[in-house]
Amino acid sequence: MAREGILFGMGNPLLDITANCDEDFLKKYDLKTDNAILAEEKHKPLYQDMIDTYQHVEYTAGGATQNSMRVAQWLLGVPKIATFMGCIGKDKFGEILKQKATEIGVAVHYQYNDAEPTGTSAVLVTGQSRSLCANLAAANCFTKEHLDEKLHWELVEKAQFYYVSGFFLTVCPPAIQEVANHACSHNKMFMMNLSAPFLSQFFKEPLMAAMPYIDIIFGNETEAATFGKEQNLGEDDIKEIALKVIALPKENKARSRIVVFTQGPDPVLVATDGKVTEYPVIPLADKDIVDTNGAGDAFVGGFLSQLVQGKPIEDCVRCGNYAAHLIIQRSGCSFPEKPDFK
Repeated sequence: MAREGILFGMGNPLLDITANCDEDFLKKYDLKTDNAILAEEKHKPLYQDMIDTYQHVEYTAGGATQNSMRVAQWLLGVPKIATFMGCIGKDKFGEILKQKATEIGVAVHYQYNDAEPTGTSAVLVTGQSRSLCANLAAANCFTKEHLDEKLHWELVEKAQFYYVSGFFLTVCPPAIQEVANHACSHNKMFMMNLSAPFLSQFFKEPLMAAMPYIDIIFGNETEAATFGKEQNLGEDDIKEIALKVIALPKENKARSRIVVFTQGPDPVLVATDGKVTEYPVIPLADKDIVDTNGAGDAFVGGFLSQLVQGKPIEDCVRCGNYAAHLIIQRSGCSFPEKPDFK
């Protein structure tokens, strides 16, 4: 049975603002479907514009790592198995985020910033596609000093499994390296996610600094292809890229790297020890898909919920697929009161 504090996550806590919109609205802000970007100056009016333009705007707790921690916590059902750190503002949105995370049982230890508001992410849904535009605000202000505080570092030491989304590479690489080093030197498991194509393109240095410490790396087919292209590993054959990623230099020789690439409706690819295994996803009719936002986060949450219990990889993938299948039939990264995963 998984114990309290066994899973530690670090990332950007964001409040998701979700609306169904049309292509013209995306074009207005130069946004693309099925993509994730950081807000630039031209995107600043976007959030209020969504609220003014669309009647049905939903607010949900978001941020990739926090979503995964919430899903894992929901599946495990025992309070405070997952610990999460990130930075928020001292405002109403921050209060909502904390409430949503703690009510499901996640132990949140936020850093608070006085000057910046809690970060927000516009989730623009067009049909079955979504476009994300994140205004990090306070989330961008996380510092390693928060991690180094005695109480907080004790939480790091207490954990056995560590997960950080790639989005955090834009915020605090020193904190990532500190946790990665701790995991490596104590033979614990450190995991990351490619998270979005722009990270492989524009944040190569911190990504590749972390790579030797990564025991399990997640990503989808688009992120995998971009990473492959940027690292000269090829971009057309996702299986080949996965095999090349497991062969990249690794600090902890005690365990082989595992690469997990999701491919939407196509099988999940898991590469380790020189071979790739395919795991089919749970079929779902197009008409039943409500919102693909959060599907990748949910997959990771499901995967982690079994991993921390010592279950085999096939069970981790099966639960990841279960969680993703469930979440895409709902709006945002939300879930029913109780899971029915068996």
